Amino acid sequence: MKKQKPFFRFHLPSLLIAVVIFIIEVLIALYITDNFIRPYVGDVLVVILIYYFVKAFVHIGVWPLAIATLLFSYLVETLQYFQFVKMIGLNDNKLANIVIGNYFAWEDIAAYTIGITIVVFLEMYFKNRKNNYHERFL
Repeated sequence: MKKQKPFFRFHLPSLLIAVVIFIIEVLIALYITDNFIRPYVGDVLVVILIYYFVKAFVHIGVWPLAIATLLFSYLVETLQYFQFVKMIGLNDNKLANIVIGNYFAWEDIAAYTIGITIVVFLEMYFKNRKNNYHERFL
């Protein structure tokens, strides 16, 4: 019988990826004021950040985590459509406006989808490389 892996764990490589992306996101927020990198690349990166942050602490498959991350991102964007921050009385709270956001955009939905697509391709690529390594050398 195959031993089941624990649901919670600590995976340092995933945490390091999340930290690096977080630093990039902060640098984008502080220093970039263009109409492409800040709004679109930032949204692509944020779903990658969320995915790898969760992966650092939870043992779950690529597809379930990718879908959960994407659905969470869509939920946040939907909350923006309904002006959730204003609805709960936090429209003057800068942190709430940064974390949840305050306006809906279909471009954001597309950026989140692109970000998760990148994650899935990267995960599959590295999984195949790891499997090929084991087949050749072990």
